[in-house]
Amino acid sequence: MSRPLRIALIASARYPIREPFAGGLEAHTWALAAALRSRGHRVALFAAPGSDPALGVRELPVHTPRLSDAARADLSMTDPLALAEHHAYLRLMLDLSPSRGGVPYDVVHNNSLHYLPIAMAPAVPAPVVTTLHTPPTPWLESAIQADATGSVVFTAVSAHTARAWRPLVSAARVVRNGVDVRRWPAGPGGGGLVWYGRIVPEKGPALAIAAAEAAALPLTLAGPVVDRAYFRERVVPHLGGRIRYAGHLAGAELAALVGSASATLVTPCWDEPYGLVVAESLACGTPVCGFDRGALGEILTPDCGRLVPFPDVQALTAAIAGARALSRRACRERAESFCSVGHMTDRYEALYEELLS
Repeated sequence: MSRPLRIALIASARYPIREPFAGGLEAHTWALAAALRSRGHRVALFAAPGSDPALGVRELPVHTPRLSDAARADLSMTDPLALAEHHAYLRLMLDLSPSRGGVPYDVVHNNSLHYLPIAMAPAVPAPVVTTLHTPPTPWLESAIQADATGSVVFTAVSAHTARAWRPLVSAARVVRNGVDVRRWPAGPGGGGLVWYGRIVPEKGPALAIAAAEAAALPLTLAGPVVDRAYFRERVVPHLGGRIRYAGHLAGAELAALVGSASATLVTPCWDEPYGLVVAESLACGTPVCGFDRGALGEILTPDCGRLVPFPDVQALTAAIAGARALSRRACRERAESFCSVGHMTDRYEALYEELLS
């Protein structure tokens, strides 16, 4: 960039942007904010309370409403958390408008999954960039259609996600998520298998357990338990012996676990919009073995991973040996050349400059 920019980066209000991360969206937002700040940009990160203060956080006013019994009895009662997020984003977008006399920004980058930063973009004088992190949702689709001015510029985290949003968003450019390869150093490998992520049905940890058990290999799982019933019914009965749960790990501890594994199992039961776990694993030099869903095939090459049809656990089991034999150096090189946060930040800076010129 020719000059430092003042950037308003809008994050998800659901979870704090801090380690240990609740999921890939929070990890990505942290990495983007840190990378932009390291390049001299003045970043204001509008994020959930409790987010990392080192990122220049402006906490979103997320306050759960105190509702009367009469309001709760209403047949149209909305989830209180959704109400809190709505009001928080409404206040933010009003504050970003000139009528409130707020701090002027050169660019507003919406990295949230909420509809209001899109619907209210015409009220903001700065260019608004929205990154599409998910398949189409009713709220986001309706917000895009409500913006008759076409004032939002869209990016997508993968070619798969860009295709999913067509024809409604016909010109979304692909800017793939990146990982800081310094924070995910190459490890020695040689250990068992690893699976990590949010423990929910759509991430398929139970299928990873089934494949590891069929291959007679140890498997360590890590990540936040979001669906406690699923964890209790589908994961806990298998713990002990070769299968263990390491907890919700952060930073260096998680990177060390992934770097010590011989392969990472990635078992999505939905079409992954990107798959940050894949990029992180490759940075650690650890090959990936998983289901061919969503954007995973854009990241992996035959040199660094093996993909099989979903939900064929037998095929996944058979592919593990081949994945474990892959070159760890090739995995690391793929991460450095294709998945680095530096490449991602370059693309976003180029987009900002294009919009401002």
